[in-house]
Amino acid sequence: MRSASRRARPRRPAGHAPVRANDTDYGFRPDSDFSWLTGCHAEGAVLVMRPVDGGHEAELFLRAPAGATEADFFANARDGELWIGPSPGLAEWSGALELPCRSLDELPKALRGRIPAILATSHVDPLLDALVPGAPAGELRRTLSELRRIKDDWEVGELRRAVDATILAFGDVAGELPTAIAGGGERWLEGTFDRRARTEGNGVGYASIVAAGPHAPVLHWTRNNGAVAEDAVLLLDAGVEVDTLYTADITRTLPVTGEYSAAQRKVYDLVLTAHHAALAAVRPGAQYMDFHRAAMRVLAEGLHDWGLLPVSPDEALESVNQHHRRYIVCGVGHFLGLDVHDCAHAGAHTYHEGALEPGMTLAVEPGLYFHPNDLTVPPELRGIGVRIEDNVLVTSGGIDILSAALPIEPDALQHWVLTHQP
Repeated sequence: MRSASRRARPRRPAGHAPVRANDTDYGFRPDSDFSWLTGCHAEGAVLVMRPVDGGHEAELFLRAPAGATEADFFANARDGELWIGPSPGLAEWSGALELPCRSLDELPKALRGRIPAILATSHVDPLLDALVPGAPAGELRRTLSELRRIKDDWEVGELRRAVDATILAFGDVAGELPTAIAGGGERWLEGTFDRRARTEGNGVGYASIVAAGPHAPVLHWTRNNGAVAEDAVLLLDAGVEVDTLYTADITRTLPVTGEYSAAQRKVYDLVLTAHHAALAAVRPGAQYMDFHRAAMRVLAEGLHDWGLLPVSPDEALESVNQHHRRYIVCGVGHFLGLDVHDCAHAGAHTYHEGALEPGMTLAVEPGLYFHPNDLTVPPELRGIGVRIEDNVLVTSGGIDILSAALPIEPDALQHWVLTHQP
């Protein structure tokens, strides 16, 4: 069992499905830290870890399903198997996880008298919040995020599966571009990706961005309710989350009819140059921010060459200026794993201010975003948004681009789009 803290007893809940409306819920997805520690995806479960020499002893507390011999089989729509279907019981979970499993009803007794020495994750499970009010939460979250930064071989394999499924889904979307142009629009393409995500895994790893034409410069365009025009590019930022909950996070900016316009190609080529510079800066021992700085320099120099910066690239890149950020207000990458923005609670010295190590997995995603109403850019560039995002593994010798099977060079990507269409 991976240890989190020797001086306190960690409590880590799986959480509950949020209410969608009235008596209907969204689909349940367990807390990522809980899933990483247990491999269990049972709603309402709580992991209790007690410090011992050499690590921790762990027990898992779960809601037991109500079988045919119990009144709740008929009467309880939450746990009765008449309502929810056959479900694993405590013995099945214990055998599968090789972990002692007890009824959730026993959790209050198990915690009695130990509250002052407890670390817990708050605001995930109201039962645990009530049992351990005021228990420190930040340290546990931070420790688990920092432990999760380095992926083992099994985790890397799950990410490869997620990436491979995502590439299949991108191909499905490319094949449906004619239908989207004919009237299906962005929603048709979103549904196309979702179908593959549900078939190959648990679903999408985050809200898909399916942004055509003037929506492409909108960083988080998740409404996906626009039309798809023949002369547009489609910025598709999406990832399949496999059943173990590891997710890909890939972006390609596709020419809808298989060929970029001159203006679209101009923007694409600059972003691609920045992307190559960022990938070249990802290596073990490099500072985490190095690949961000490498991409930003290329973008600033290109924007200056186009006459879009009021100062030199060096001046623009100074922390008090950042003129180029008008056209790229987001970062250039992040950790990737169980969460699309993985390990978000890690301390700054182990993340943004830290160094890259073998086993880290990243999304690298430079872009340029020229909004339709931005009068600081010439008319031919307005409404063009381009992002290129790959998923990479830091290795002892450099990087392994997990998403390399999906082209990024413009000629190859144009050909790839056309080969996927009917």
